[in-house]
Amino acid sequence: MTAEVPLDGLGAQSLVELALERIRGDILRGAIGPGERLVEEQLTRRFGISRAPVREALRLLGQQGLVEHLPRRGVRVAELSARDMTELFGLRDALERYAVDTALGGGARPDPEKLAVLERATERIERAAGDDPAHAPIDRAEAHREFHLALVALAGHRHLLRVYEPVIMQLQLYMAANMRREAEQRSPAEGAHRHRHLYEAVASGDAEAVLTALASHGARTYLRPELEP
Repeated sequence: MTAEVPLDGLGAQSLVELALERIRGDILRGAIGPGERLVEEQLTRRFGISRAPVREALRLLGQQGLVEHLPRRGVRVAELSARDMTELFGLRDALERYAVDTALGGGARPDPEKLAVLERATERIERAAGDDPAHAPIDRAEAHREFHLALVALAGHRHLLRVYEPVIMQLQLYMAANMRREAEQRSPAEGAHRHRHLYEAVASGDAEAVLTALASHGARTYLRPELEP
């Protein structure tokens, strides 16, 4: 891990939030891999803060499903089995379909402001498709998460988004690695095209077209065959 500027001078809650954001960012970017230990002493030195906010940040990450607290073995980044991934993708599909039905059911049109957020996320995916190969997989993974959060946010359903966010975050534990492997087999532009197609279906206001696009979106190409059941 790289050195960080100390966070002294901030309130206790701000220290927890910043530690949470930095650790979670490292996990979701793939800088800390599944199964890797998170040592409180190292994190406190890195951030220049006491153990209490680091411990609370790790507790919150545990609630989000990104880390596991193991008895007498400390904390590590969560490892998901093939069954975990299949269940998470199935849950993601169900929540996204519900969001689409809520946002566009009965002939409703998408909220213009929320649609604009989804369009920006689509454009970010397209930019990432042409990025430097050394950084593009992580950029695409983050853009992918942003897109799907914006898709569910179309429903304007606060509790739905609260349930959905940890699901997509857990899936991103393996997203970057799978995108790197997928890039060896197909052009990143194909993934960008799939998201553009999905965005255009949403923009049309045709709920059935969106559900059809979701069904063929190819999410399960991210499943890692080497994972144990």
